Amino acid sequence: MAVEVTEATKATADLVEAFERLTPQLSSSNPPPSAEALGAIAASEATRLLVARSNGTIVGSLTLVLVRIPTGIRAIIEDVVVDEQCRGQGVGQLLNEAALELARDAGAVTVDLTSRPSREAANRLYLRLGFVIRDTNVYRYTL
Repeated sequence: MAVEVTEATKATADLVEAFERLTPQLSSSNPPPSAEALGAIAASEATRLLVARSNGTIVGSLTLVLVRIPTGIRAIIEDVVVDEQCRGQGVGQLLNEAALELARDAGAVTVDLTSRPSREAANRLYLRLGFVIRDTNVYRYTL
């Protein structure tokens, strides 16, 4: 499968459609983002919205968060999703490699991500790409 990874810079109709299809595959508790929300993500200086296309159809997405903090540039990969019909075909690897290159170009020296243990294939991919499991606590406060 030929796949091209690009950055979404505005909320097009196919981007909105893709997120309507992909978001339920990523999260059962969050609705797909609106066109307005996708436009804000694409326009933000803090986020890079990457999409993978096969034959013109968006088959995956990843959001790279880049934030300047006192200790440098913080890079975080969020909301990685590959269409269930395209999994195991290298789409996730291409998305992650593109994000790592963007983070490097932005001056980040590390990139963080989290992944549920149940996402076994994704966790194997992250290890293959060179990510290491950190000995840390992750806390969440629900507002």
